[in-house]
Order: sequence, then C-alpha cells, then structure tokens
Amino acid sequence: MGWKMAHDDQGCPGCEAPDLAFSRHDHGHCQADALGRAEVLIAARGLRMTPVRQRVLEILLETHRAVGAYVVLDRLAAEGFGNQPPVVYRALDFLEEQGLAHRIRRLNAFTACMHPGEAHAPSFLICRSCDLVAEAPAKAVRGALEAVALMVGFTVEGSNIEAMGQCADCRGRAA
Repeated sequence: MGWKMAHDDQGCPGCEAPDLAFSRHDHGHCQADALGRAEVLIAARGLRMTPVRQRVLEILLETHRAVGAYVVLDRLAAEGFGNQPPVVYRALDFLEEQGLAHRIRRLNAFTACMHPGEAHAPSFLICRSCDLVAEAPAKAVRGALEAVALMVGFTVEGSNIEAMGQCADCRGRAA
C-alpha cells in the first residue's frame, strides 16, 4: 500500500501541528507516515533507498530527538552495517539533500523531517532539558528576516532557525 492510500485511510493526527514532538501522539503512525512518504518520494525521483539509507532514516525516526552521526554509526555497526564514518555521513547527506532529514547545527546532529516531500522551510524548537526537537513553521520569521535583509541590500540565500528552550513537560517537572 502506497503512502497516499495509507495516509488517506488513517488520517494523520497531528501532522499539521508544529508542536508534534512535544505532544502526545501516535508515534508509530508518525514513523510509518514519514517512512511511507520517503519511499514514494525517492521512487518518484528515480533514486534508490539503499538498506543503509533506510536504516539511518528509521533510526532518526525512532524519536523526535536530534541524533549525532556517531550514535547512528554505533547503531549501524551493532546491526552489521559496518563501522566506517563515511557510510553514515553519505547516508545522512543523501537524506538531507532529499528533504528527509534536517541538520540541527546547534547540536551537531540530525533529525528526521516530519513533512517529507512538502515545500517548507522550518524552524526548530529544541528542548534544552530532554533534547526533543519540534519542526515548526517559520514562514513569518523568514519573511521578517528577508525584509530586514532587503532594507540593507542583502539577499538571504539560506538560513537555519533554531530556538532553545524548554518543553511543557520539562517545565512541569522543574516546577
């Protein structure tokens, strides 16, 4: 069953919510939806989802946390995929280039894209206590940035918006 059919039949609770990582949701459905979208997207582009690329994406989708390349490498090595860093970095680069993963620069780590195949430029909300990462819409923020840049004659070619803070659960535990 392709992604479109599964998505239409089951719906995608919370897929539009910017706080998906910080909310209670059916994470199994969340993972299956993102994997299904990735499969369709890669096939439509005439590319190949190798076993290593597939497994790296699955690892990134296990939680809504950013995962370092060496954590991924350790997992792959334990599962018999080898322990050569270039293998992991090539897979992560491929996933990022195809819009299936995002690099979280502040943490020097990667997180799965929760909206693969959709044109979007997210910002990232990162909980400093539990390391959850939520992909949030950033159209208004990016618009403001581009307006300020335009005023000084600067053209924005790219940006990465990451905000550190605390999620509601961690704030509640601290109180």
